[in-house]
Amino acid sequence: MKVVEQIKAPILDEMETFEQKFSNSMSSKVALLNRITHYIVNRKGKQMRPMFVFLVAKMLSDNEKANERTFRGASVIELIHTATLVHDDVVDDSNMRRGFFSVNALWKNKIAVLVGDYLLSKGLLLSIDNEDFDLLKIISVAVREMSEGELLQIEKARKLDISEAVYYDIIRQKTATLIAACCSLGAASVQPNSVHVEKMRKFGELIGMAFQIKDDLFDYGETAIGKPTGIDIKEQKMTLPLIYALNTATDKDKDWMINSVKNHNKNKLRVKQVIQKVKDLGGLEYAEKKMLTFKMEAIDILQQYPNSDYKSALELMVNYVIDRKK
Repeated sequence: MKVVEQIKAPILDEMETFEQKFSNSMSSKVALLNRITHYIVNRKGKQMRPMFVFLVAKMLSDNEKANERTFRGASVIELIHTATLVHDDVVDDSNMRRGFFSVNALWKNKIAVLVGDYLLSKGLLLSIDNEDFDLLKIISVAVREMSEGELLQIEKARKLDISEAVYYDIIRQKTATLIAACCSLGAASVQPNSVHVEKMRKFGELIGMAFQIKDDLFDYGETAIGKPTGIDIKEQKMTLPLIYALNTATDKDKDWMINSVKNHNKNKLRVKQVIQKVKDLGGLEYAEKKMLTFKMEAIDILQQYPNSDYKSALELMVNYVIDRKK
């Protein structure tokens, strides 16, 4: 049994019902919109976000079935996140998403931007129509932070002067805030205004931090095929292994690395040499140690809750984030 299937096992019924509700939440009177949203729904990924929502909600609830608020929370976060992905593909001029053509590749940028706007409004209305204002606030804060994180990264990438503290700020906003929102949403849907909402937000944030550092490591060859990709270096993205290496390198090596990333990032040999330099300076070990620290802090929060299938699935999820191969 695959790990993702094991994680999903305790909430299988909820996930099936969710897919139907999520699909319905996108419906429109415009045939073109329905065709595009149908395309989006049928190309879903692993669905980690709704899984976090349901597992947290069920861990904190005595009910046999998830309540309607939890379903709405999962739908809203998926609607709004899908909207941001559709817009991202336009911004990045990307033709592929999860191995399929992106919306902008098939229907052009103008339609993709409008579809993103439509999904965003559907998410907002789903919350407002049901007076889930607390859930809407959690999601709105997440979207604001994601935008700020992206812009902070763009601002800092120009100078390549990112400190470790700024790096954590960027990934906290850019990546971790969405997983944090899923977990706090799950808690708020069953235990509104309780201490669990903040506890689960922190839990999700820690997983998100570990998740992003794992992504950073993939660029240095920590993949199933073991080949470094160097894509982050080509795109001048400051990752934790690189930041650590720059902070520990001699002035001469530091200047050479910055010059390589800034001016020679398309040169395959130079990128390879930078990757080797980062490895030699212990950048990978340092990043891995930090990743495991975030993981352990997340597990510590989970340990405060009674044992259940949902808690076990969340523990599996934390380990999956660290052990995944892509």
